[in-house]
Amino acid sequence: MPTTCLLLLFAYLIGSVSGSLALGRLRGVDIRTQGSGNAGGTNAFRTQGATFALGVVVIDIGKGALVAWLASRFAPVDGPFSPRALGFMAALAATVGHVWPIWHGFRGGKGVGTLLGGMAVLWPMALLPLFAVWTGVLVATGYVGLASIIATACLVPLAWWMQVDRAAQLFSLAAALLVLFTHRVNIRRLCDGTESRFERVRLWRRRA
Repeated sequence: MPTTCLLLLFAYLIGSVSGSLALGRLRGVDIRTQGSGNAGGTNAFRTQGATFALGVVVIDIGKGALVAWLASRFAPVDGPFSPRALGFMAALAATVGHVWPIWHGFRGGKGVGTLLGGMAVLWPMALLPLFAVWTGVLVATGYVGLASIIATACLVPLAWWMQVDRAAQLFSLAAALLVLFTHRVNIRRLCDGTESRFERVRLWRRRA
C-alpha cells in the first residue's frame, strides 16, 4: 500500500507541472491573465501561437503517458490494484494535478491532454474513435470545449461496446465526469451564447 500511495502522489506532483505555465515562465507570461484565463492548450494557442501551444500539448500529454507507464510498470505485485488499474488511477491523479496544480496555486487547465496521455499507454484503441468524435463536433460547431465534453462522454458507451475491463470502464466514467466539471464555465457560456469559437475550422458551414 505505501508503494501504491507513493506512485499516486508522484503522479499528482508530475501532473501539477503545467505545460503552459512552465513554458510561460520562460517567456515571461502567465496565460491565466490572458484570453479565457485557462492554463490549457486552447488558450495557449489563442494567446501565444501554434509553436507555444504545441509545446504545451506535448508536455501535458507526455506527463499523462509517463505516470501511466510508471504506475503500471512498478505497481507492487501484492498491491491492492492490478498494474493496469493503478495505471488508470495514476493518469487520473495526474489529471487532477493538472487541473489543481500544487506548483501553480491550484489554478491549472482542464485535463483533456493529460487524460489522453494516459489512454495512449493503457487504452490506445480508444484514441481513434475519440479523436473522430472530437473532430466531428469541432468542425460542425467550432467549439473546442463542447467537442472535448462530447468526445470524453463517448468513452462511457465505447467502454461498454469494446467490452473492456472494469478498470477502463471506471476510468471512462471518471474521465467523462471530470471533463464535464472542468468545462462547466464553457457550458455556462454556451447557454449564454458567449462562448468563443474557432470559425476557421467550421468546414461544414463553409461548404454550405
